[in-house]
Amino acid sequence: MAPPVVLVHGFGTSFDLTWRANGWVDLLADEGREVIGVDLLGHGTAPKPTNPDAYDDLGTRVVEALPDEPVDAVGFSLGAKTLLQVVSAHPDRFRSLVVSGVGANLFRSSDHRAVVEAVRTGDDGGNPALRYFAGLADLPGNDRAALAACMENGGGCVTAEQLAAITCPVLVVLGDADFAGPADPLVEALDDARLVTLPRTDHAKTPKSFAFIDAALDFLR
Repeated sequence: MAPPVVLVHGFGTSFDLTWRANGWVDLLADEGREVIGVDLLGHGTAPKPTNPDAYDDLGTRVVEALPDEPVDAVGFSLGAKTLLQVVSAHPDRFRSLVVSGVGANLFRSSDHRAVVEAVRTGDDGGNPALRYFAGLADLPGNDRAALAACMENGGGCVTAEQLAAITCPVLVVLGDADFAGPADPLVEALDDARLVTLPRTDHAKTPKSFAFIDAALDFLR
């Protein structure tokens, strides 16, 4: 019998918005798969602290949701980064991993102050990238102060040493117009990884991409 599938959403969304609303839960149920949904701290049904220090370890809620047996897992954006951290620390608890909306961005050092302020205030200054993040804070149930605190902290970085500890096969899925790319540095840092590139797909469109869904379901079988 196939193991449960853990689904972890991206920044500013939730399990319901990313996975249930886009059909993932129903499609996995059709495959006979049990779904374990996780809302990261500051998101969805999770507590929403406004102190950035509270977001030091976003993986805690993922670990707490894991059953005793190994699982498959799918993550998007912040959820993908968080899963990479969790799987590197607990490699024996995962059979396979699908990460999307992440790539070279995991290894870049960048200043998030403008994004934090856009999330906190809703003022994007006419910048399309800032508009994307500011808009996420307007989604139902979101708390701007909590999301700004989460963005300010970021949940820590991902290192090549961490990725080297991941032993399960990994599918990396990235849109060809995603700001997180290119995917090559991430794929090269993983021991057993393959890449699927989504044509004409940016970051926001990835979770609803049929090509992403098909690739992930095929990989998880």
